[in-house]
Formats: sequence, C-alpha cells, structure tokens
Amino acid sequence: MEPADGGRHETPEERLDRKFDDQLQELRVMQTGAQLTAGFLLTLPFQETFEDLDAFQRGWYLGLVLLAALTTALVLTPVAVHRRLSGRHVKERIVDVTHRLMAGALCCLALLVSGITLLIFDVVLGRSAGMVAGVAAAVVLTGLLAVLPQVLAAPPGDSSDPGDPDR
Repeated sequence: MEPADGGRHETPEERLDRKFDDQLQELRVMQTGAQLTAGFLLTLPFQETFEDLDAFQRGWYLGLVLLAALTTALVLTPVAVHRRLSGRHVKERIVDVTHRLMAGALCCLALLVSGITLLIFDVVLGRSAGMVAGVAAAVVLTGLLAVLPQVLAAPPGDSSDPGDPDR
C-alpha cells in the first residue's frame, strides 16, 4: 500500500540517502561534461593556429578556461564535502549544499557550452556568426536546463501547464 501522500515508504534518513545517491549519479554525468569541455579548451593553445586568434578570441578563451576551472571545482566540491563530513549526522546539510552546488555547476556548464560555441563560430565564420551561435546556444540551454524542468514541476492542470487544453 502506498502512503496517503503518494510518496515512498522511507524514513527521513533513507530519503536523504536516496537523494544524495541521486545527486551523486547526476554529478557523474556533469563531471563527464565538465571534463570534455575542459579537455577541449586545454588542447587549443597547443595548436599552430592558436597564434592567429585576435585579442577578443584570446580573452574569451582565457575566460572560458577560468569558467571550466570553476565548473570543475563546483562538481568536485560535493564529493569533498561528503568525504569530510561523512558520519557526522549532517546529511541534510550535505544534500542541501550539494543541490546548490549542482545548480551552480549546471549554470556554469551551460555558460561554458555557449561560450565555446561562440568561440568556435567566431573563429570559423566571424564575430557576428559567433555572437548569434553563442546566444542561440544559451537560449536553447536555458530552455532545456531551466525552463523545461520548471514546466514539468508544475502540477497537472496548473494554468502554467502548456499541455492544459483549458488554457
């Protein structure tokens, strides 16, 4: 029999353990994305054509490297926090902080992907194409990573539900 509120049969501790396990799985996915983007960025200065970049492109590149470092730090921090605080009965705080760090990491990853898109299009097709592609990537990523989850979180029948036929 399912609980009256439609939830799971679990203690508060079991719920926190499940939520943290879910977060660790999500962090594994984000870590891969962060590693791939950082790896791509780290290879660029060793290409012969890197010297052909103009001042804007070099500055943008260095900004992306800093953003990749920040993203990596945000993805790694929950693991360090958990390692340090494991067994201290502060799982609720760890889950809350991990949630916030992951939101920051997702935001940084979206900015990083948009920024890399801008840089590549700028180098290959020119500044205007780079700006258009970078903004387009940012809009799509905002829609997928921020707007879509918000829409899905709305209760069925809510006036903000785009699938609501009464809307």
